[in-house]
Amino acid sequence: MAKIHSDTNKYDQRATPPNVVEIFHGGIRDLIRTRLDEVGDTWSNFVFGTSYDLISAKDVVELEKRAVDAGYRYVASATISAEERPNAYQQIGGADGDADEFSFEHPRAVVEPADEAGRQRRGQGDNVVRFPANAVGTARYYRSVKDVMEGLTNGVPPETIAIIDDSGGTLTAPILEQFHGVICAGGTVKSHLGILTREFGIPCLMNACISGIRNGDRVEIEVSGRAKAMGDYQTQDDHSVRVWLLSRH
Repeated sequence: MAKIHSDTNKYDQRATPPNVVEIFHGGIRDLIRTRLDEVGDTWSNFVFGTSYDLISAKDVVELEKRAVDAGYRYVASATISAEERPNAYQQIGGADGDADEFSFEHPRAVVEPADEAGRQRRGQGDNVVRFPANAVGTARYYRSVKDVMEGLTNGVPPETIAIIDDSGGTLTAPILEQFHGVICAGGTVKSHLGILTREFGIPCLMNACISGIRNGDRVEIEVSGRAKAMGDYQTQDDHSVRVWLLSRH
């Protein structure tokens, strides 16, 4: 049987139970082995010369179709994915409801009673850059093209702390400079959005777990705390910083 890179790749961690990504990747691995065995080729030759001859775009589309037809669904990082391909993505909570009544309700969000200053902790995240003082502003969700177009047309309100799903940064790129701060539910400090906010000097929390924060709420993010380093992810050290609800809209 043909040997491929993942046979000896120590970073290749299989999901248990399998999700749609692992099902898709497993199908790709099996297809590559089959094609290599059929022509007597090697992994090295495949990578540096024969990949386009042995695997076609049609093959890849068919593999994904099998996974979706079997009932597996991708988890969307932005509402536009689920809107454009509802048959391939899990539904996103709150996408069809009243935006002002929606809030992320992450099960790992640490929620605590109000402290002596009246701040109620509503979660935590990974700080991208350490700033001299925390960022305080008004929470607003940016989860769709419609939300971004509203910002482009009418401007982003002053002191907006943007709450978004997408760690890629593409969705909010047109209005990113106008944000006072960002809370992102996905990614790491090295994700595209983390890099962009660092370059623009915008306080940002990645991989954030928050609960009970709605549009218009006054919030504070602890960006004066320790910034997360990539080594912390590898050692699984938790250096998350806090998110507080200051007042309800």
